Amino acid sequence: MSDRDSAFAEYFAARSGAMRGTAFLLCGDWHRAEDLVQAAFTKLYVHWNRVARHEALDPYVRRVLIRTFIDDGRRGWRRREHPQDTPVDLPAAQAHTDDRLVLMRALAEVPPRQRAVLVLRYWEDMSVEEAARALNCSAGTVKSQAARGLNALRSLVPPPVNAE
Repeated sequence: MSDRDSAFAEYFAARSGAMRGTAFLLCGDWHRAEDLVQAAFTKLYVHWNRVARHEALDPYVRRVLIRTFIDDGRRGWRRREHPQDTPVDLPAAQAHTDDRLVLMRALAEVPPRQRAVLVLRYWEDMSVEEAARALNCSAGTVKSQAARGLNALRSLVPPPVNAE
């Protein structure tokens, strides 16, 4: 194994789990998250020798991951894979779900750019400027997308039931 391959393998082993978690928050599906991470790390591997600052790999891979997610959402439904017509798993009953599941379902309904901003700002705990750099947009765009995304989440998440 070359030094290039061993360095890449070491980075992949150390960071793929965290990137998989971010990808899951973006798409809401572990299988699709795995595909997004695989595509992002494949793109990283192709350009591994050109990545000048290895301390900046996480932001670079996160940006590639987000762009891959957004680009995947732009693909026409005919070009996406459709492994089967009916889902194997039935959705869980809503009666006793915990707040995290409700929030994850609602996050999956938010448009991709807004979801990417919400994940970066509130899950990855990035500043407005860091999120803007990761998404290659202005700080104002991050702020407006975050506001729209939060409004969308609020409309999708039912109000809490007061337990007495």
